[in-house]
Amino acid sequence: MIKDKESPIRSCHFVYIVALLFGTIIQFSDESEFVVDMSKTSLIHVPKDLPPKTKVLDLSQNNISELHLSDISFLSGLRVLRLSHNGIQGLDISIFKFNHDLEYLDLSHNQLQKISCHPITTTLKHLDLSFNDFDALPICKEFGNLTQLNFLGLSATKLQQLDLLPIAHLHLSCILLDLEDYMKENKKESLQILNTKKLHLVFHPHSFFSVQVNISANSLGCLQLTNIKLNDYNCQVLLKFLSGLTGGPTLLNFTLNHMETTWKCLVKVFQFLWPKPVEYLNIYNLTIVESIDEEVFTYYKTTLKALKIEHITNKVFIFSQTALYTVFSEMNILMLTISDTRFIHMLCPQEPSTFKFLNFTQNSFTDSVFQNCDTLARLETLILQKNELKDLFKTSLMTKDMLSLETLDVSWNSLEYDRSNGNCSWVGSIVVLNLSSNALTDSVFRCLPPRIKVLDLHNNRIRSIPKDVTGLETLQELNLASNSLAHLPGCGIFSSLSILIIDYNSISNPSADFFQSCQKIRSLKAGNNPFQCSCELRDFIQSIGQVSSDVVEGWPESYKCDYPESYKGTPLKDFQVSELSCNTALLIVTIVVPGLVLAVAVTVLCIYLDLPWYLRMVCQWTQTRRRARNVPLEELQRTLQFHAFISYSEHDSAWVKNELIPNLEKEDIRICLHERNFVAGKSIVENIINCIEKSYKSIFVLSPNFVQSEWCHYELYFAHHNLFHEGSNNLILILLEPIPQNTIPDRYHKLRALMAQRTYLEWPKEKSKHGLFWANLRASINIKLMEKAAEIH
Repeated sequence: MIKDKESPIRSCHFVYIVALLFGTIIQFSDESEFVVDMSKTSLIHVPKDLPPKTKVLDLSQNNISELHLSDISFLSGLRVLRLSHNGIQGLDISIFKFNHDLEYLDLSHNQLQKISCHPITTTLKHLDLSFNDFDALPICKEFGNLTQLNFLGLSATKLQQLDLLPIAHLHLSCILLDLEDYMKENKKESLQILNTKKLHLVFHPHSFFSVQVNISANSLGCLQLTNIKLNDYNCQVLLKFLSGLTGGPTLLNFTLNHMETTWKCLVKVFQFLWPKPVEYLNIYNLTIVESIDEEVFTYYKTTLKALKIEHITNKVFIFSQTALYTVFSEMNILMLTISDTRFIHMLCPQEPSTFKFLNFTQNSFTDSVFQNCDTLARLETLILQKNELKDLFKTSLMTKDMLSLETLDVSWNSLEYDRSNGNCSWVGSIVVLNLSSNALTDSVFRCLPPRIKVLDLHNNRIRSIPKDVTGLETLQELNLASNSLAHLPGCGIFSSLSILIIDYNSISNPSADFFQSCQKIRSLKAGNNPFQCSCELRDFIQSIGQVSSDVVEGWPESYKCDYPESYKGTPLKDFQVSELSCNTALLIVTIVVPGLVLAVAVTVLCIYLDLPWYLRMVCQWTQTRRRARNVPLEELQRTLQFHAFISYSEHDSAWVKNELIPNLEKEDIRICLHERNFVAGKSIVENIINCIEKSYKSIFVLSPNFVQSEWCHYELYFAHHNLFHEGSNNLILILLEPIPQNTIPDRYHKLRALMAQRTYLEWPKEKSKHGLFWANLRASINIKLMEKAAEIH
């Protein structure tokens, strides 16, 4: 989020080498069969079974001592060959004559003492012969034909001025010259380097710098020295060596890597370079030894724009902090980076400073740094990442006099904010603020610069965004990743928000109206949250489908269900839930309304079929039967008092009393009639049940009048139940008058069934047939009359 304002001209780390190497690998990444990596496999010779189509071959860090034509001649498409860190002692260039596509050849860190020169493929772009045992620079005249060569690495123990003449016409990007074994302290030698933009000189890592060779370069733009060991006595040797290399007007970038020096010598190096045309000075892995005392430094006009020092090891434990910090704080340059040094403080410049960019990453600065400092009015970018800042309120006070400050990075500290500290005092010019990886909570939103546009708060302890926060109308980019937010914030208080990063939080049900609230949003990153796959989430997924696919970053691979367990791991795009489950109104219409219709239908049906009455009768019948089961068998047998119970309609009572009863009773058949045998005080239903229970048979006189009588129908119902309970044929049906089936009501379904399935006696109209009728009726009653007579009497 915070951009480095340092020059695009970087230290001589030979980025183009890495670009060429990785560019080649990337080019073949989809064709893995063309890449062969056999590094660190203890090979003693080049394998003979390499695939003929190999284009990238890595044989580095093995024990190969010789190379032959037959080893690689059949690899006609070979483009990259790495043979560094082996034991190769001799090289015949002609072995590469069949490798017409070879672009990258690394033979560094071997034991080469000589090479046999022959024409070589002109496609070569990278040739590294450094860190070998060459006496003189291994330059063949044939190298002059390598018109595409960008990088050349060399080694030598002695130098001659015109050693590089065969390649003087080539426009190299970089020359690496290994001078680890160059120990010419007394004999003066010289070397002229032509047409290279970058020069990297590597010296012995453990010996004090003593090289006095005179190296000159015409158009050098970048110079890097590695392994510089100095003390107060040989410091001048280095400065004299640099005189011939740093005087040219084109040298803009100078890098010192792995440098051990005294503080006094380091200040001399600064003073030496101050008037030079160098604009960017980089020092990596600096070790300060012996002592640190106050040194005089003259800050006259300089072309130096930026000083970068990364990783300082201070072996001086007792020294004046002021002597150390003053040299840096008073520098009249634009950009200063001192990182990974464990400095505990930095002084405020005594005079108005020219600093526009300060980077003090990974030190030990506390809240006292730059307090009440009004000399940094030109400062635009301040980076205090990975220090020991604790109070956000004091951090805001630090900036109040930095009137040009636009970008502040105080991430990876221990910052907290307590509202009791008072209102924050940010300078009004800050537009980019990085507060990530601290200990900030929700209250941080009450302590922000007034014109903030880009705010990084990821990896803090924020649980929610206060709804009453104001003054964030200009905020355009907000990073809240890796906090504890439970909800996806809308843009009510962020009216200008266009970029929101809120992944790795605790959001389970993001609001579906987020995109309606955030009309200006053009990038949302909300993946890797514990989404609860529910109806609310379904609405959010639908809203995602209505915006451009470029807006929601990481969709769909970073958006997965976390709950319920049955959906865990399911991509949100595959989560499906029916409209019925999520639409309450539709659910009511679909379930409740049919339920009501069903209830009404059942109610109507019950009323039509008189089902409540049937249920009540069944209940009473069941209770009666239960009581009967609890009566002893002897007592139960004594309850049979009648041969037959007669059920009939009152409209048919004349025939029953004048015909039926007299003809049965003259045969000593005891008849149970409701008008003479019902017990007063008991309900009609209970009397009906008791009469049926006490009668051996039940006689029903059927007629159209019977059909219209509900009590007759109830008597038939209970008698029919008794039939199934007793397992006997105890019903006798007498059809007094014909009854058409279509005249029987639907609710009298038992009567319909009995008339359809059982045999009944029909009362004849002819008097001549009456005798037969009575005989049949008596026979129906007297089937077991002899057996039951004793029980009845």
